[in-house]
Amino acid sequence: MSLKRAISAAAIFSIIVPTGLFMSAAGSTAATSQVTFLSEDVPAGLDYDGPSAAIPASQVGMVNLMEPLVYYKKSGKSPSGVNLLKFGYNTADFQGRLAESVTKNGLVWTFKLRKNVVGCNGEKFTADDVIYTFARAKSVSGAAPIGYFLSAVGGIKDFATFDGKVPLGDEVKKIDDFTVQITQEKENKLFLPALTIFGMGMFDKEGMEAHKTATDPWSHDYANTVNLPSFGPYCLSKWTKGSEFVLTANPKYYGGKPAVSKIVLRKVPQSANRLAAIRTGAAQLTERLTPKEFSSLKGVKNVSVGSVVGNESLFLNMNYKVAPWDNLKVRQAVAYAINYDKMIKNAYYGQAKKWKSLVPSTYPGYSVPKTQYSYDPAKAKALLAASGYKDDGSLKLTYVAEKESTLGPVVTQIKADLKAIGLNVQLDPLPQTQFGDRQLTKRDLPFAVNDQEKPIGVDAGYATYLFFITGGLNNMDNYSSKFVDDTYQAIATEADTAKRNAGLAAIQEQLAKDVAWVPVVEFATQWAFSSKLSGITWHPDNCVRFFDLKI
Repeated sequence: MSLKRAISAAAIFSIIVPTGLFMSAAGSTAATSQVTFLSEDVPAGLDYDGPSAAIPASQVGMVNLMEPLVYYKKSGKSPSGVNLLKFGYNTADFQGRLAESVTKNGLVWTFKLRKNVVGCNGEKFTADDVIYTFARAKSVSGAAPIGYFLSAVGGIKDFATFDGKVPLGDEVKKIDDFTVQITQEKENKLFLPALTIFGMGMFDKEGMEAHKTATDPWSHDYANTVNLPSFGPYCLSKWTKGSEFVLTANPKYYGGKPAVSKIVLRKVPQSANRLAAIRTGAAQLTERLTPKEFSSLKGVKNVSVGSVVGNESLFLNMNYKVAPWDNLKVRQAVAYAINYDKMIKNAYYGQAKKWKSLVPSTYPGYSVPKTQYSYDPAKAKALLAASGYKDDGSLKLTYVAEKESTLGPVVTQIKADLKAIGLNVQLDPLPQTQFGDRQLTKRDLPFAVNDQEKPIGVDAGYATYLFFITGGLNNMDNYSSKFVDDTYQAIATEADTAKRNAGLAAIQEQLAKDVAWVPVVEFATQWAFSSKLSGITWHPDNCVRFFDLKI
């Protein structure tokens, strides 16, 4: 299925970039420094405890409007000049954000908060905002309780059940207006990394409570559909759902006023149109072009391409609660049916590598399982026959419709590969919002291609807890293994790195044997941008932080 249109360049630009909202091709800057950022989509919602959190564009909105207590430090650059971060587990690996300093005494962490931090609503940041944020998380009132999940990942005391009936106690305690203490249940090295993730951004309590209702005491609807009160570098000034998302700099941001005063994020699903806009200077930044399109920009005047081998991958997920995907032999047949080398060559233009595990290969704790699946159609046919499944042509392969430019070649090949072994699947493109809701909250997608889910916590243990623990927050396939659950619990608080890694390796071996997913390829995160633009930084959520940018 192709969404390409034969439209003249002039017509394209009149549609996606109205006059006066961008830098000219020559690079002259308007009175208000502005960056026009084109992507497949714009935020569908902003509540990080809801299904919108599964949508990459929504995460872009969240991370630029909100602010965490702590974050990673910058450290070095990629070969293409993209800024990198230093990842670790100890206080020395992090810098204070809303927290000016962090100290640890046993299981108690003390956060000294910054004074004179002012949010977009004009409210000052205090310990009450921190307490509100964790109390909201512990209420488990959102459709996808990410705040609760991250608190549990970090081992915060009493975040042990998902019933929402136990209110916040002294595990997160206000000492004074600018001091908060957080107590862990046990030692857990994921505590600080969990605090960096978008689902731990601090809310503006006053801004949120002004919009609570009797049926929505934690203002989920307001945060998701109207605005996200917080203390970040940018404020929301315009939001046209499915079209445009406009941010303006927070003039009172504690880190200093952002160098770029206005960000215009526009939805342009067709990658060819985004490519054309970058080539002419009609936009200054874009992402998720096809590998071939990124390659075509090398050497183009006034355009740069930034690239990082981070945590992006493509995999097939098969729902354990839906036949025939509950049949191990069917899952194994699919894993052997995929022509991995052909996909790397044709769909990724040689800019990918076969993914050998279900954890990013760049992460601590990554291990290559002995159980591997290579292209073997004869073996796939034999497994399918042994499974007893009789194909009736009813199977669907779901993917995000807005990603047709990049996923179209992928799903077309998968369809052909599966047909060759006797599985006839129909391609089923779904709008991003529906895909995210069915993946994260309903968990009822039977068979899908996914290239947008990544473990934002830079650790194999975090990836395990997120995707594969029974009932885990983003266990989209309803996978369940007593061995995986028990092994993870045994090593979750293990201080010995070698012992922890051995447990994680055993988990990855079991995931491979079970075909929890079919890992297909890993690929680089890339951006195309004006050569006048600098400051692009890779973050493990793959979201651009606009405060990093200068133009």
